[in-house]
Amino acid sequence: MKNLKDIPRIKLTEYPTPMTNASALAKEIGLSKLLIKRDDLIGFAGGGTKVRKLEYDLPEILENDYDVVLAAGGIQSNHARILSAAAKKFNIVTKLVLGGPKATAYNGNLLIDILFGAEIKFLVDDDDNDHLTAAMNEWAEELKRKGMRPYISPIGGSTPRGSIGCINAIGEIADQLTTGEKVQIVLPVGSCGTYAGFVLGSKLLMPNARIIGISVSRTSEAIKKRSLEIIEDCCKLLNINYDANDYKLEPYDQYFDEYGISTKSGKDALLKCANTEGILFDPIYTAKAMAGLIDLADRGILNKEITTIFLHTGGLPILFSFEKTLLKYNYSKHPS
Repeated sequence: MKNLKDIPRIKLTEYPTPMTNASALAKEIGLSKLLIKRDDLIGFAGGGTKVRKLEYDLPEILENDYDVVLAAGGIQSNHARILSAAAKKFNIVTKLVLGGPKATAYNGNLLIDILFGAEIKFLVDDDDNDHLTAAMNEWAEELKRKGMRPYISPIGGSTPRGSIGCINAIGEIADQLTTGEKVQIVLPVGSCGTYAGFVLGSKLLMPNARIIGISVSRTSEAIKKRSLEIIEDCCKLLNINYDANDYKLEPYDQYFDEYGISTKSGKDALLKCANTEGILFDPIYTAKAMAGLIDLADRGILNKEITTIFLHTGGLPILFSFEKTLLKYNYSKHPS
């Protein structure tokens, strides 16, 4: 195996991120111990696990003299925010293709994209990944004809190199735990890069850890297929023999309802965490994943007697684009 330190990386902030002991929430949902890995506190451009991933894609962008980067995703894409920030830091132009309901306000990640100077094309009422990718590729061809060198970042920024950044996160978790402590790690799954990195990282660094993915956009079968593709490519980068049978994938896909839309169980989880631990999640990604964790604990699918770790992948800016939805839902007093 190639040493992770030999893989080119441009650090954007300092690590490790802290691990919070969520004892009040654990007691309420019947777990003996719940820790929250706080990647929402990563200190770059609003934080999130996407930063870890981009640190491994940046060397390719900079070493090959790309002068414009393109990304696509939903209106509140965390990846678009992080890529826009990093591009600005290195004086590279950013172009974004964002799909979904027509924006009625420029808030959350969308506001931050604009603050970082990204040029945006909107696919109104269309967040189909294939359509977004096609529009992004078409824009890249236009830029090439103008003499520019575009770098196309895939949906969610999920690349094999990026997933290696998530192996580092597993290493941090291993260092932050008591030696030999049995754990189960629960995390949101969208474009599969983080999940693939955690599955591979656990095999390398925490072989007894159980990795559980909560989908925010895909079926379980689609997650398994894409995750194994990313893991195989990661293994090539790290000079590791790959056998799909070596990887146990455990995704659950019944909690997201529709991508980009808040759910009642997600809002319940968001409020529960806010009111027990003072920790905030976003309605699109992390709140849905926490709702999944709570339900799996209630159904006995999680082992309540061992340490459960929830990966908080960030996305806090999204919360501020759901003001009306959350105020209607929260029946406590608030300004009218």
